[in-house]
Amino acid sequence: MISSSEGIMSVISRRPASPPAVGPDDPRYFDGRDLEAEARRVFQVCHECRMCVNYCGSFPALFAAVDRDIEAGRAEGAEKITPADRELVTDLCWQCKLCYIKCPYTADEAASELIDFPRLMAREKADRSRREGVPLVDKLLGEPGKLGKLAGGSRAPLANFVGANKLARKLQERATGISAEFLLPTFEAETFPAWLARHEAAPGAGDAGEVVIFSTCAGDYNSTAAPRAAVRVLEHQGFRVVRPQGEVCCGMPNLDGGDLAAMRAKVDANVATLWPLVERGRRIVAIQPTCGYTMKHEWPVYSDKPETHAVAKATVDVMEFLEGLRRAKTLKKDFKRSLGNLTYHAACHLRAQKIAYPGLRLLSLVPDTDVRMVEQCSAVDGTWGMKAKNYEMGRKYAQRLVREIQDTEDATVVTDCPLSGLRIKKETGRSPVHPIEALQRAYGIAGDEEQGRT
Repeated sequence: MISSSEGIMSVISRRPASPPAVGPDDPRYFDGRDLEAEARRVFQVCHECRMCVNYCGSFPALFAAVDRDIEAGRAEGAEKITPADRELVTDLCWQCKLCYIKCPYTADEAASELIDFPRLMAREKADRSRREGVPLVDKLLGEPGKLGKLAGGSRAPLANFVGANKLARKLQERATGISAEFLLPTFEAETFPAWLARHEAAPGAGDAGEVVIFSTCAGDYNSTAAPRAAVRVLEHQGFRVVRPQGEVCCGMPNLDGGDLAAMRAKVDANVATLWPLVERGRRIVAIQPTCGYTMKHEWPVYSDKPETHAVAKATVDVMEFLEGLRRAKTLKKDFKRSLGNLTYHAACHLRAQKIAYPGLRLLSLVPDTDVRMVEQCSAVDGTWGMKAKNYEMGRKYAQRLVREIQDTEDATVVTDCPLSGLRIKKETGRSPVHPIEALQRAYGIAGDEEQGRT
């Protein structure tokens, strides 16, 4: 037994001799000994700090394991953490990234211990999936694009009927592990790519240049109103909007399940499509914050190539792009309608991009519009909250978000994240809109219903 905190730190160094392995191109990434040593180092720092105890289920589980060993006289810190403990901590992490944002020991800080808890959890999951295989629930949830192609379009009515049937959902939960209680996204009869193919651009679109839209799986098949609104608002600003036919899922759902091979294949496919456009000076506008975060911060880690880094650098969130126009004093402010009271939910993966709150700022420009921000996690964050084994814990952690939204009954709820929107709708009965949809309304730009589906 180690008899002093100095002894512990002789075994577990707070700062590694070299930067920890964060991506699979590092030969240490799948080295079990290196992973174990890094986990104990990070867990020791977290044990001494404990600032993140309320963020998710990972930290209470971690601190309970450390305290168990201390109380039993087996340890004085995290040096006796077991592989089972590590797996439990990993499984309770839903990759919201809030701990990284708040952590005083990250690479972003001056006196850094190089702590990156979310990447460590992703590494443990990837290592386990490599050894044991990817679980069925992660294989299914890891392919939203393929599911959209299968269930969207003409098959949407049948898919939505099955998705709303309680008995079918119970059977599905038993077979797949996807929660019967989680409100699944519905599929739309006309996909976004089909809509864009028949869409006639507004007069003047292209005068300010061209941008590439990364419409995301949700935008293509489930929540097409957001990318459609983005096209119209961007055209109103003078931009022509294009969507490459080769766009596929960003790969984050695969990363959630530890399926690095599938994730990297998607990254490479997207980069092959997007790089020629970036090389010609185009910006990539992402509609969903999880995809935007993945493209900016995960793609270069899991596909460390010059083209990938260039694509990542060229990627912006759609509201971030418009905020850039505001700063350049080129954003059109010819708003036709007020929006009244808005409750703006700041999505975790938007906050993790450290771009402030562009949607909040832009909506606040609309006359006679009052925007109130809610900074609480929905505890969905990708695929984690959709699993049956996680549903109740996710619901529990989302109650802070739910309570703050319920306090604003007279307000329209706005969120950049469609999965957070599903949690909000399930818990409050209110259907959120994307901030780009709210801006379309403020500009008075007609939607499909007002234009006769053109």
